[in-house]
Amino acid sequence: MDAVSEEAAAAAAEDAAKAHPGALPLLPGSQLNLGLYPGGCHRLLDLCVQHPLPLLQVEFLRLSTHEDPGLLEATLARVPWSLLLHLRSLVLKGGQNRGPLGACLRGALTTLPAGLCGLACLAHLDLSFNRLEALPSCVLQLHSLDTLLLSHNRLSELPEALGALPTLTFLAVTHNRLQRLPGALGSISTLQRLDLSKNLLDAVPPEIGGLSSLCELNLASNQLRSLPASLAGLRCLRLLVLHSNLLTSVPVGLARLPLLTRLDLRDNQLRDLPPELLDAPFVRLQGNPLGGTSPDSRTPPAASQDPEMPRLFLTSDLDSFPVTPHGCSVTLACGVRLQFPAGAIASPITIHYRLWLPEPDLVSLGPHDFLLSGVLELQPHGLAFQQDVGLWLLFIPPGPRRCREVVVRMRSEDTWSDLETHVEEEAPRRLWAHCQVPHFSWFLVVLRPVFNACLVPPEGTLLCSSGHPGVKVTFPPGATEEPRQVSMQVVRMASQELQALVGEPEAAVSPLLCLSQSGPPTFLQPVTVQLPLPPGITGFSVDRSRLHLLYRAPPTATWDDITAQVALELTHLYARFQVSHFSWYWLWYTTKTCVEGLARRAWERLRLHRVNLIALQRRRDPQQVLLQCLPRNKVDATLGRLLGRYRGPEPSDTVEMFEGEKFFAAFERGIHVDADRPDCVDGRICFVFYSHLKNMKEVYVSTTLDREAQAVRGQVSFYRGSVPVEVPPEAEAARQKKDSDAPWMATLPIKLPRLRGAGGHGRGAGLSLTPLNLGDAETGFLTQSNLLSVAGRLGPDWPTVALHLGTPYRTLQRIRHEFRDDLDGQIRHMLFSWAERHTGRPGAVELLVRALELSDRQDVAEEVRAILELGRHKYQDGIRRTGLAAEDPAGAPAPQASQPALA
Repeated sequence: MDAVSEEAAAAAAEDAAKAHPGALPLLPGSQLNLGLYPGGCHRLLDLCVQHPLPLLQVEFLRLSTHEDPGLLEATLARVPWSLLLHLRSLVLKGGQNRGPLGACLRGALTTLPAGLCGLACLAHLDLSFNRLEALPSCVLQLHSLDTLLLSHNRLSELPEALGALPTLTFLAVTHNRLQRLPGALGSISTLQRLDLSKNLLDAVPPEIGGLSSLCELNLASNQLRSLPASLAGLRCLRLLVLHSNLLTSVPVGLARLPLLTRLDLRDNQLRDLPPELLDAPFVRLQGNPLGGTSPDSRTPPAASQDPEMPRLFLTSDLDSFPVTPHGCSVTLACGVRLQFPAGAIASPITIHYRLWLPEPDLVSLGPHDFLLSGVLELQPHGLAFQQDVGLWLLFIPPGPRRCREVVVRMRSEDTWSDLETHVEEEAPRRLWAHCQVPHFSWFLVVLRPVFNACLVPPEGTLLCSSGHPGVKVTFPPGATEEPRQVSMQVVRMASQELQALVGEPEAAVSPLLCLSQSGPPTFLQPVTVQLPLPPGITGFSVDRSRLHLLYRAPPTATWDDITAQVALELTHLYARFQVSHFSWYWLWYTTKTCVEGLARRAWERLRLHRVNLIALQRRRDPQQVLLQCLPRNKVDATLGRLLGRYRGPEPSDTVEMFEGEKFFAAFERGIHVDADRPDCVDGRICFVFYSHLKNMKEVYVSTTLDREAQAVRGQVSFYRGSVPVEVPPEAEAARQKKDSDAPWMATLPIKLPRLRGAGGHGRGAGLSLTPLNLGDAETGFLTQSNLLSVAGRLGPDWPTVALHLGTPYRTLQRIRHEFRDDLDGQIRHMLFSWAERHTGRPGAVELLVRALELSDRQDVAEEVRAILELGRHKYQDGIRRTGLAAEDPAGAPAPQASQPALA
């Protein structure tokens, strides 16, 4: 800014200060907090011009940098820093404002005035979320500085003079553009915590070994290929985070660091490690190709990219990232990976992403498909790339995949299509579905029957099944005038299952064939279909009276016997027949007469899953109830893991459920759940069954009955479908009507034991909690019930969460001692003590979410975010209902959250 413009901005700032007089925003404890008020620069100038003497008392000054750049610079230049003799903490940060999709915005700060160098007592300086491209020189003269926070700026290097700060103990420079580190950094002997994650570093200077007091070092999400051996000299190091780099080796001396409690080497290129590190319990190695000899098709996706391509690693608090025409590789916090080749886009854009729960209205599944993942949304929708973008999605390993294949399914406008997909194994039971996408939309991973397709020209062609070579379709010349796309899927049915269903030892069926096409519904010439004869049957010994060809035309669920309408040609192993249009075909061999009904039941059997429902209560707190729907073959193993912490009745009788079927749990006989969570409707917990995903939820139940007089013997009942307007008050009413279409599935007992006075502490029986006010109406609240649900899921991870919440280690030890025989009591005491201290404070809920994520409890963090999202929707709906919502001046509806527009 030149002298003329600087004087003009200063004059404007002074005029603005005189135009906005007001009470001094001084807070108790000599804190001047202007970051919470609009017009903070005006208020600060008003104080400097009209009330300079109170500045002598200020020890903490906070100012938001979301101001006009000229006004901000002029304000900082006019502050009499020489009067701030006792200032110990200065916070000039952005990040308070958010973009349309919730991303934190940077402030306008680009430099600092030279007068700051006179702050002799300043120990804490926070310049995060700004536009600094170089470290202001005045910072290097703050010789009392203890903490320097520079995250989320645009720094490409740090000056050598940084090593002259004699008292610095904490330095954070995350989310910048650092490409190198100064060697003088190693001379800061007082430095205890150093965070350089999410930069562009490809090397670490050996001088870093001189940081003799360093306890925590974070170099995650850079481009490091090797580490200096001097790291082994950091004898005070407790935490070393190196995940998401390109490391191929690490110094063996790291295993001999005496205080090291965690070494995070996840998602690197390590193929071999010293035995001392490979077997150490504090080392994390997931996502490395250990044991591999050379890169191949199974190499993790991040390794196959151009080494010069920029790499981004997003934390869970970010839902967007920039992409330039130069390309980049991106790893999302949820594990999804994307690779944008150079030239994929013509101009820089910002990509937004969101994970959706797999609700039936959003998930598209065929009758024999299985869902293997959640739903990923990438925006902007429909933007065509000039080169296909690589996408890697983690999915649940489906077990044996005979005649089935894994595909990524993409939504385009109102239709879903399957992309060519390659399965890549990064580690045992860690599988990726890799595909190339032409544009962004919604994506999910599906297990489907093997799919074969071809383009039929007028000259005719042959289509064979890769899942069963004996299945063929022959198109003669003239079958179509214009080329048309045809497809084929084959589904097998086990002979033992069929024979048990039909009650006939000799019954057998061929593979089930599904044929579909584009264009006109019929062909001009008959098309010949070949199916294998049912197992054990040959063309020379077959009894034709027992052979039936069945046909089904969607959307009906009925099967028709068309044996008399077609000419079946039999060979030794196959049956051939001609059709003029496509649908489902099935060859049966049975003595039964009503074959159509048997085929319908058998087809449903192919799609049904046998499951058991369980309801268990925590041994230490019976009011915490675990509900789960398990495939029958997984019940014993799951109960074996749970029964150490839970107890309850035997699992329900076996019931049958379709993939994607809705059901819900209702608590009855005096027990109810009052949970403000997205999956709770009128006190009923909603589920969607997916055979390969976890159908498990833990809730906190209560009762209005007097538990001091006697125990409460209630129950939980499971019903099919969505929550109706009226649910039977007790399961007996539904049991009396049980048939194939009955909504009731099972009822399991729930017992809340009698209270034995309020003296027992920590068990939850006599727990009395003060009302909470965590959050606000616009961002959502957390209630007692919500926190109890969080506490019930933390388990032995609670000390890590507590430390990330800022709980002193001495307090942790005291809690452990006071509740030494009660794990749940420890968790609740810690969590609710923290909640009571932070009631009404801004940012408390986000602090909890961040602590859960830092503790590797992403599952609980996602549940909290879902609860907050529900609260925000309820608040916005209430505003609209009461007519308080602001009107759009253009008359157009306000932009809404990224909600799929479903057909």
